[in-house]
Amino acid sequence: MFSEELKKYDWDETTSFINSRTARDVEAALRKEHPSVEDFMALISPAAAPYIEQMAQLSHKYTMERFGKTISMYIPMYVSNACTNSCVYCGFNHNNPLTRVTLTMDQVKAECEAIRKLGPFENLLIVSGEFPTLNGVDYLEEVLHVARPYFNNLTIEVMPMKMESYARLVKSGLNGVVCFQETYHEANYKKYHPKGMKSIFDWRVNGFDRMGQAGVHKIGMGVLIGLEDWRTDLTMMARHLRYLRKNYWKTRYSINFPRMCPAEGGYQPKVVMSDRELAQATFAFRIFDHDVDISYSTRENPKFRANMMKLGVTSMSAGSKTEPGGYVSTPDALEQFEVSDPRTPQAVASEIRELGYEAVWKDWDKIFD
Repeated sequence: MFSEELKKYDWDETTSFINSRTARDVEAALRKEHPSVEDFMALISPAAAPYIEQMAQLSHKYTMERFGKTISMYIPMYVSNACTNSCVYCGFNHNNPLTRVTLTMDQVKAECEAIRKLGPFENLLIVSGEFPTLNGVDYLEEVLHVARPYFNNLTIEVMPMKMESYARLVKSGLNGVVCFQETYHEANYKKYHPKGMKSIFDWRVNGFDRMGQAGVHKIGMGVLIGLEDWRTDLTMMARHLRYLRKNYWKTRYSINFPRMCPAEGGYQPKVVMSDRELAQATFAFRIFDHDVDISYSTRENPKFRANMMKLGVTSMSAGSKTEPGGYVSTPDALEQFEVSDPRTPQAVASEIRELGYEAVWKDWDKIFD
């Protein structure tokens, strides 16, 4: 399990190593076709800032070789904001006085039909808070059965589960799982997640092993930018990605590093990442792993998403609603976070075409199930 692997690495030593990288280290990393984790640390270090144009060109090269001029489109569907966790930064925090909604299967069907009218989406991301008695594996299996006739590619972003539960959902039509570790800083992790199952660090970080053991087709990873030093967190995620590729080599992988947006809880980010730094992180990951899918959600603003489209990003969401039932009506439930790109899917797809790229709405088919 990765929790054992992670014990080999000290957070503070990793931070010091990153900050001690020099221009020579960066140049050496840029010359390698397959950089090591140590090379990745040089590419995200402060010393790499003057090399960002060179990194952009290399990132573009590898992206074109592996993905061509395509941007994969997906859309989230929030089915429940009921949650037993008390994450200090999240609008779904159990202690927040908001209307709790868990969609019925009729409501899920209505949401699916509403999403189909927005655009030819085939990649659906099903999102839920963590409340096992309300939105656990039985509930999620029902959601998959309702959504399957409408979408060819179903991914969930929900509570970490047992390997047997992931395997059961795979048999019910699940293609992928997204799970944000939020931060790999184990000592501070408990501060951000004081209550609920999410407070158990090892259970969450080892969830990716359980996904791989269950044969999940695609695993999505992420850290939440704003909690701890982003360079160190991304290094830990790079180590995690390389570990997963070695152990579950049949699985595809995606990464996401969303910057914190305002939420109902009113939490203020501890760390702020600039657009230039997010670009540097994106380029570094593409140079480090040529095949990983790099995703930008509607947390990022339209101009920045357009600029990054040619330089390393390979999938984007569009038309997102981040509250249960948001596509059918304006519900009483509050959003998990504020959307920075409110454009319609058609507007996003039109911009993609204007930039000389193709919006790809489908990359998985029922015939492969």
